[in-house]
Amino acid sequence: MGGMGETEQTRPDTGTTDSADSGTPDTAALRNELALERYRYVLQQIQTVNENAHRFLAIYQTLATTLVAAALALFVGYRTWELEADTARGGVIGLLTLTTVVAVFTGILIVVGALSWLDYRHEECDITDELVGPGFRTRPRPGNFLRWYETYVVLFILVSVITMWVLAGLFLLPAMR
Repeated sequence: MGGMGETEQTRPDTGTTDSADSGTPDTAALRNELALERYRYVLQQIQTVNENAHRFLAIYQTLATTLVAAALALFVGYRTWELEADTARGGVIGLLTLTTVVAVFTGILIVVGALSWLDYRHEECDITDELVGPGFRTRPRPGNFLRWYETYVVLFILVSVITMWVLAGLFLLPAMR
């Protein structure tokens, strides 16, 4: 039996020992196979991150449309429902605030997804540098964020929330007297 610091292992199929860093063909093949499996996993994660951005945008659009429609319904119907103007205004503000919370949460998810994508792409480059050769895949540059669709999704969310509050402040809330 060896001590804890030893790197040799007994191979059950041959009864011989292999050093962990001996560079035998079996060790190299196993290492390449494990690296290939990791590479496949990284590519799968990159694809998932890309798909998630679309899902997050769809969820935001659905929730924002529903909440803003509820605020507009409250604006249009508060007199018919015999609600006080202050109560209706509070309801509209509450629905718009909830829409803003959904927007912030969606924006955070998209930004975190973009950071995860960067991390996975760097890992992909590390694997291909080792297995294929340095420079096989170009590393992503965060300075290229203007070419990322996530940038424009976050800008869309930001502009839609600002527009929602401006329109509510100019037209809806003052009309609720």
